[in-house]
Amino acid sequence: MKVNTRFVVGSLMIAVLSACSSSPTERRQAKQDFKYLETPPLKEWQQPAEAKPEFYPQYDIPKGEYVGGIGKDVDIRPPQQVLELIPGARIEELKGEVTVWLVKKEDVDKLWQTVLTLIEKRDIGLITQNDSELETNWLKWNSEDEDHEFGARYKIVKLKQNNSFGFQISLIDWQVDGKTMDVTQANKARYNILMTNLVTSAYDEQLREEARIRAEELVKRIPISMGLDRSGLPIIIARAPYNIFWERLGELLPMMGLTIEDRNRSQGTIEVKYKEPDDEFWEEIGTKPLSFEGRTYNLLLGDLGNRTSINVTDAGGKPVDEATLDSVVPVLAAMIEKSNKMPKEEKSEE
Repeated sequence: MKVNTRFVVGSLMIAVLSACSSSPTERRQAKQDFKYLETPPLKEWQQPAEAKPEFYPQYDIPKGEYVGGIGKDVDIRPPQQVLELIPGARIEELKGEVTVWLVKKEDVDKLWQTVLTLIEKRDIGLITQNDSELETNWLKWNSEDEDHEFGARYKIVKLKQNNSFGFQISLIDWQVDGKTMDVTQANKARYNILMTNLVTSAYDEQLREEARIRAEELVKRIPISMGLDRSGLPIIIARAPYNIFWERLGELLPMMGLTIEDRNRSQGTIEVKYKEPDDEFWEEIGTKPLSFEGRTYNLLLGDLGNRTSINVTDAGGKPVDEATLDSVVPVLAAMIEKSNKMPKEEKSEE
């Protein structure tokens, strides 16, 4: 197992605004000079004896001791923000540490599994690990905004508090160019958030992949049948949402001998030209040929929520008869079944 894992900050899905400059130092610093640091200290205001002073408290400078950089030590880069990629998550940032809270335990368990998968995928070394806590080895961070290579070790812990479940990422050790030293509060917050975003991005990628697989399965199973519209006229019904069926129909029509000449998604119209396939085609799919007599037809799709309606008209805009419409149903169903069995390469060629 590798001891060090390197990350290029720019490769993460993180929005960072940086000025166009020639060096990392200039990217972090203001362009103006720092002559304001030479400003002489304020003196007590001396008023003439006959003057009557007026004070406006809204301009009072609050009293207190403020800790922070000045001059060249002021980092002008915008602070890092945790990417809100986990549905229903509540982000808590305190003293540079980041905690992600979720309502359901199973969501945290899934997120924890994402952490373990990420660690394995990126070959991140672990020093300790159990069911609810792990401690990483050194990770190396490289950024075009920094003059040095930073190293960090993290502790990631699963949490439970009242009815909430979460996990916390804490930066526990810090290196600058390979030398261990104390981390500044700014760097602790910045690189804790970077690590959190690495996890949330991986979780989001996993959710997207799962959604893609579910969508593919949904697209595969589209029952086709005859039905009636509100006026009692016959229509074809595809039991799939409009946006899904619209994409799928563009793939199926050419397989039926219908060449797409024009289409408008917002209006739900598709203009096609028909060239009847040979007898071998109809024998292969096991249906009767389409009862089309003309060359040009128009399909009109309607959004019925979880279903899609299909009307067919001839070149003159006249609806085809019920027998012609009925002949489309088994052919369209056979094309869906055939398409499901075809490799992706063949589909793209079609």
